[in-house]
Amino acid sequence: MSEIIVISMGDYNGIGPEVILKSFSSPLPTGVTAVILGHPEVFSHYSRTVGLSPGLNVIESLDDALPDTLNLLQCCEDDDIRLSAGTISESAGRAAMKAVEYGIDACLSGEADALVTAPISKEAIHMAGYTVPGHTEFLAEKEGTRHFMMILASGDLRVGLVTGHIPLNRVSEELSSELIFNKIQTFHLSLKRDFGINNPRIAVFGLNPHAGDGGVLGTEEIEIITPALARAEESGIIADGPLPADGFFGSGLREKYDGILAMYHDQGLVPFKALSFGSGVNFTAGLSFIRTSPDHGTAFSLAGKNLADEKSFQEAFKLAADMVRNRKHAGKANGE
Repeated sequence: MSEIIVISMGDYNGIGPEVILKSFSSPLPTGVTAVILGHPEVFSHYSRTVGLSPGLNVIESLDDALPDTLNLLQCCEDDDIRLSAGTISESAGRAAMKAVEYGIDACLSGEADALVTAPISKEAIHMAGYTVPGHTEFLAEKEGTRHFMMILASGDLRVGLVTGHIPLNRVSEELSSELIFNKIQTFHLSLKRDFGINNPRIAVFGLNPHAGDGGVLGTEEIEIITPALARAEESGIIADGPLPADGFFGSGLREKYDGILAMYHDQGLVPFKALSFGSGVNFTAGLSFIRTSPDHGTAFSLAGKNLADEKSFQEAFKLAADMVRNRKHAGKANGE
């Protein structure tokens, strides 16, 4: 049976619709049913911009979706469509989030196997009345879980985050041994179930320069991170650290690990994005369903100019399809 992967269109005044159209200008992965959640007017407009025939099969429900083709299901109102590439607007923010909500509900109900999200504008969704800091937190809130984490993946490079979209001056106060252990556990389970790695090894960064230098440059490593690592070891999880973050990537150490756990957003994402060259994928671990996205934002400065690179979105879609199969394989192995 064909896997159904739904795609939220993102902020239609950004590059989301463009990278979606460009991604599917070549054949879909075999056995996959792709369904864009958005509005036909948006994709007709951007198909003219990028010089591609959309070739969309417009449907009224997911039951009508055809495999091995690109389907589109309208899930936002006509009044919410006010195309103006490169601008931030309440209507675009509202339409983007309606598509995300539809995708989440479809995955939770079992109608869809995975959700791929095109970029949203945090400013636009706030204008539309949504108070979440981003996709990741909204997904977890809708599912009702606190055990989730952001993972950035590109090939064998996988970086997870203990804290996500919070100000840097709040990171230390947010960290606890319980939180770090939960993230290690979530990462470990995701590497096994979603990435198909049987016995994953995780590198865990320290928070401070030189991982605290034995307490001289900070005590979080001694008081918070090390106890979490001890709990992980007791649970049979291979997690090494706390490791200094500054020399880790340059030393070649990353090749010894299946996953790298950073304490805060830029500690993990700056080196990741420097190494992934626009091919990275954002994955939300810890959910009952699969959600991936490209590792870039709305890029309003490029919107409507046919300049956006679709590679990261293509990788996000491919990873979602791979993860659906990995989870099904893991379920069969466990007798589910």
